Amino acid sequence: MNRSNPLFYGKILLFGEYGIIKDSMGLSIPHAYYKGAFQFEETFNKEQASSNQHLFTYLEYLRREDAPCRFNLNQFETDLNKGLYFDSSIPQGFGVGSSGALVAAIYDRYCENKIGKNPKKSADIKVLKSIFSWMENYFHGKSSGIDPTICYMGLPLLIKSKNELGSVDLPAQESGAGAVFLLNSGVPGETQPMVEIFMDKLKEEGFRNMLKNQFVKYNDACIKAFVDGDTTPLFANLKKLSRLVLENFEPMIPQGFHDLWKQGLDSEDYYLKLCGSGGGGFVMGFTRDYEKTRKLLNNFDPEVVYRF
Repeated sequence: MNRSNPLFYGKILLFGEYGIIKDSMGLSIPHAYYKGAFQFEETFNKEQASSNQHLFTYLEYLRREDAPCRFNLNQFETDLNKGLYFDSSIPQGFGVGSSGALVAAIYDRYCENKIGKNPKKSADIKVLKSIFSWMENYFHGKSSGIDPTICYMGLPLLIKSKNELGSVDLPAQESGAGAVFLLNSGVPGETQPMVEIFMDKLKEEGFRNMLKNQFVKYNDACIKAFVDGDTTPLFANLKKLSRLVLENFEPMIPQGFHDLWKQGLDSEDYYLKLCGSGGGGFVMGFTRDYEKTRKLLNNFDPEVVYRF
């Protein structure tokens, strides 16, 4: 990957999946293991050709009259004709920001009145989120704009509500026994169908009450404990959150993970939660003893994203 072009990293939404739709808190961090950057190539391989063609299609979306920022679309088209494509190691449909990184890269390269990557004002971050929401709607039907904002800024982001968000300092990673990790389901997930299932569930009074009175409560408590570096309330609330997801978000849990999910709850060795919208992609886990958990889940090739 040519380092002369800016790199945009993937992201991990540690907490807030689905809850942020109903105004719960969210906490997202960059994930530098996965990244993407624009490149030029005179002769495409199949993957590069596909990326270039998809970018041509996306160019037409950016030509819409309701575009929220001024794009240099003539330059974008010229670059595409010269062999521009997005070289990315971020897997699509795995909840780690593949479309978010692409949107951030397009904004950075072609928006003529862009906001810088390190905005100091929360109002500027809010504007970025709004722009990125419109840009990413193309991929998901309805996007919060949070993923591209994370990928663009490259900083942990605390979402306090739909209209209040900003960067946050997290405890320094340590070489301790605990870890946040990912498990690969082996199949990509599709955001839009999962969100549609969620919106249908919101029509049920019992589900709405659970979300408001339990899910949001445990989710927000997890975020506070994680930011404070306090593992005792973190794991107490993680257990409650993990059980709620198992009982109420069954369609979103990737096939073959339900027993593994329950095993973690029963043993208390680890707790699983959704990574993104679910249905496939990655599943996220938290454990106090990663070495023990790694051996238990060795067949799923766990990937560490944060140590504590």
